[in-house]
Amino acid sequence: MTTPTLPSQAWRKTLLNTLVLGALLFVSAGTLRFWQAWAFTGIYVAGSCFNTAYFLRRDPSLVRRRLRAGPGAESMSSQRVIQAVSAVCLLATLLLAGLDHRWRWSGMPPAVVAVADGVVVVGLLIVFASFRSNSHAAATVGVAPAQVVASAGPYRWVRHPMYLGSALAFLATPAALGSAYAWLGAVPATWALVVRLLDEERLLKERLPGYAAYASRVRFRLLPGLW
Repeated sequence: MTTPTLPSQAWRKTLLNTLVLGALLFVSAGTLRFWQAWAFTGIYVAGSCFNTAYFLRRDPSLVRRRLRAGPGAESMSSQRVIQAVSAVCLLATLLLAGLDHRWRWSGMPPAVVAVADGVVVVGLLIVFASFRSNSHAAATVGVAPAQVVASAGPYRWVRHPMYLGSALAFLATPAALGSAYAWLGAVPATWALVVRLLDEERLLKERLPGYAAYASRVRFRLLPGLW
């Protein structure tokens, strides 16, 4: 059997993630008449396709690293637990948004949805900038043999810009989908991200040469000027 090429693996994963996202939102909503979900899915698909195409051309090693994802791919037991909790919370976020749309539990004005979509886009752009500046921005926590400290781009202002972008997208997702109840999943998912960050920092300070010095120069972990 022929081993799939990196591009085919990457595009299959992008397609699978898109199908899962759409299924979770529209099946739970019980209808395709869910314009907030169409807008959100469109943003996600556009961002995913752009990232896949861009980094397959510019940084295939990053794409290969990020194909290994999810709780089962983590080498640390603590990270497996954190990733499992995060996955459940994100799943709950999408399902609650769909159910909210179906049963009309809550709602958001179109202007709020539009602003939230903008915040999701900003979050995805920060993640993209993090990938450009750090080829070792894997989907799992660890230190690669040839890894060096990333200090360019958004890493000049915060130590974990990828998590900053993800947190913005997580927290804006409920409003982007027009659901207040979806924050019951999004807030714990963001908290799991913070716990993951702190656990990862301990590992980086222990195993990545130069990271402790970098952490002393760049004071803020996630929020510029705050934390």
